[in-house]
Amino acid sequence: MKNIAMTALVVLALISCKDDKKEMLTQENAETTNVVVSDATSTSTMKKISVQLDARSASTARGTAYLSEKDGTVVFEAKITGLDPGMHAIHLHEKADCSSADGKSSGGHWNPTFQAHGKWGAAEGYHKGDIGNFEVNENGIGSIRMLTDEWCIGCGDAEKDILGKAIVVHQGEDDFKSQPSGAAGSRVSCGGIIK
Repeated sequence: MKNIAMTALVVLALISCKDDKKEMLTQENAETTNVVVSDATSTSTMKKISVQLDARSASTARGTAYLSEKDGTVVFEAKITGLDPGMHAIHLHEKADCSSADGKSSGGHWNPTFQAHGKWGAAEGYHKGDIGNFEVNENGIGSIRMLTDEWCIGCGDAEKDILGKAIVVHQGEDDFKSQPSGAAGSRVSCGGIIK
């Protein structure tokens, strides 16, 4: 009789433990499901634009720039070929018009806050289009990448919206001092940022 009572207690204990485990697994699954559900209902969207950079000023400089925006941050990436080795400037200009042979139809640097020309992030000021310089290797290939929350793609804010602007690659290096454009030389490649 004692053995039967002991066996019954052991069986009850095992059943009880098994139910506790089952409850714990159910709670863990519910927590995991909540994470997935909140992820799925996120309102964050990604905006993307690619820009073909065409040769200007009798150069062979061509490339592609990619712009994407998510959660208020714009990522800018460009790869250009057909350039002379060394440093080259790249800027955003006022108009997405690259129709002229010299690229000057794109206007001056995009400067909606009316600052002096300078290095991106400089305390003394800089244009919103003053991206900076990038290095080109001995094969004539260069690339640049930057992230910023000072731009947006199609948000309508005149001080941030890069739609309708042009990406311009220059023959030389930006000295970050000469006004109004850094003495970077001719415009050797240009592409308009349009939808």
